[in-house]
Amino acid sequence: MAGGGFSAGPGGGEFEAKITPIVIISCIMAATGGLMFGYDVGVSGGVTSMSPFLKKFFPVVYRRTQEQGINSNYCKYDNQGLQLFTSSLYLAGLTATFAASYTTRKFGRRPSMLIAGIFFIVGTILNAAAQDLAMLILGRISLGCGVGFANQAVPLFLSEIAPTRIRGGLNILFQLNVTLGILFANLVNYGTNKITGGWGWRVSLGLACFPAGLLTLGALLVVETPNSLVERGLLEQGKSVLKRIRGTENVEPEFLELVEASRIAKEVKHPFRNLLKRRNRPQLIIAVALQIFQQFTGINAIMFYAPVLFNTLGFGNDAALYSAVITGAVNVLSTTVSIYSVDKAGRRLLLLQAGVQMFISQVAIAIILGIKVKDHSDDLHKGFAIFVVVLICTYVAAFAWSWGPLAWLIPSETFPLETRSAGQSVTVCINLLFTFVIAQAFLSMLCHFKYGIFLFFSGWVLVMSFFVLFLLPETKNIPIEEMTERVWKQHWLWKRFMDDDDYHIEGNHGDGLKKMGMLMDLMVFLSCKFGEVSGFLSAQNSKFI
Repeated sequence: MAGGGFSAGPGGGEFEAKITPIVIISCIMAATGGLMFGYDVGVSGGVTSMSPFLKKFFPVVYRRTQEQGINSNYCKYDNQGLQLFTSSLYLAGLTATFAASYTTRKFGRRPSMLIAGIFFIVGTILNAAAQDLAMLILGRISLGCGVGFANQAVPLFLSEIAPTRIRGGLNILFQLNVTLGILFANLVNYGTNKITGGWGWRVSLGLACFPAGLLTLGALLVVETPNSLVERGLLEQGKSVLKRIRGTENVEPEFLELVEASRIAKEVKHPFRNLLKRRNRPQLIIAVALQIFQQFTGINAIMFYAPVLFNTLGFGNDAALYSAVITGAVNVLSTTVSIYSVDKAGRRLLLLQAGVQMFISQVAIAIILGIKVKDHSDDLHKGFAIFVVVLICTYVAAFAWSWGPLAWLIPSETFPLETRSAGQSVTVCINLLFTFVIAQAFLSMLCHFKYGIFLFFSGWVLVMSFFVLFLLPETKNIPIEEMTERVWKQHWLWKRFMDDDDYHIEGNHGDGLKKMGMLMDLMVFLSCKFGEVSGFLSAQNSKFI
């Protein structure tokens, strides 16, 4: 399979490798897991704005949307059951990721992707044929299990199979497929909303079989990663696959590094416990922080409920779905910017630039809504409505080339092999946990915070930008097995945790540990405070159920 590739060129510590067709095809097929994930994200917001869907499963919300001037513009969709329809997927994914970690480590990346595809197919069938709320939620839970397995295996697969020089771009194929899935869902929702007879929502939910089938087929066709094969003791097979994907016979240096990393990994009997050791704390803290921060940008609140949000702001139903299509298209186009620039400009620059852009956009949206959209009156005429859509697109664009893909890329390339599967499991778990929190709380937060919801998220954008500025090291063009020596041991703070003795905390190491303890305490405190706010909003929300 060496033929047809073009040289990536060694340099900066990179091993000899060509960008071969088998790598490109395998990465594209694997990344369809993101297509399914994105479709699930995008489709829920569209169907929950469709009157026939609401009338069948959420009659209380349906009646509220039909009663003009009685309920606050911001509170029409405030319902825990409706939010559970969206958020149950992520709660199921959170639980499934622990089983996915074991499967990915013991049996390889391909089996996990195949299991994800099967879960997706079952969930799609249940949702499209749903007769009551229980069946609908059960289908979402099955889809969530698929998300847990796919998000565990696919980023690891992409990071391990790609040559170092284009690892960032190929890894972001996953996020690109997420955005394509969201756009596909928005387009489908726009079309099915026009179907007479009240069954358009079934078409929207049922068409998820397309990306689900692609992922299942892809899992059967792609090669297993050499890292996984070596990790499981299949050395000759791993070396053979490495030659195929690199397009060269000269793979001995990279192969020997994989074998050595595998030897070290096998000495670790408890990978999750090993994550807590001092030398692994920097990677763990950054991975956890990135997942929390990604959700507190507020992006999923917009993507889950884009049509609902636009309806709240005074758009008609068709106009709301149309506006959601526009933001979905911007999401896709902007993600391609990240694919092109992530291995050139680097991770930090994209995150910092996007932080400024997202902050300004959200503050501007809050100001406009605060002036123009009241509880029982909507003065958001056409000019301001278009401006709000432009601002949301500006915000979505910034997220799409930064926090969207990079929050997945950076953890997948920074954990050492002995904790990589466990680290990815924690990454997925934290991401899905806070995705669930945002999905379950957003409509209640919108009801109580009103336009202030955008100020809430903009404040978090400011916090996360400072985190990147001071604590996130650059990882572009660094071979995945050389992160410790070339990244962590060179950072002004994290190098204090790279000593060989995990229990030596005297002198400067003790100071570093104290600083990290303070950082972790701060993260926990902020998370708890948000949990208290969400709990309060949920309690208040019972008045509307």
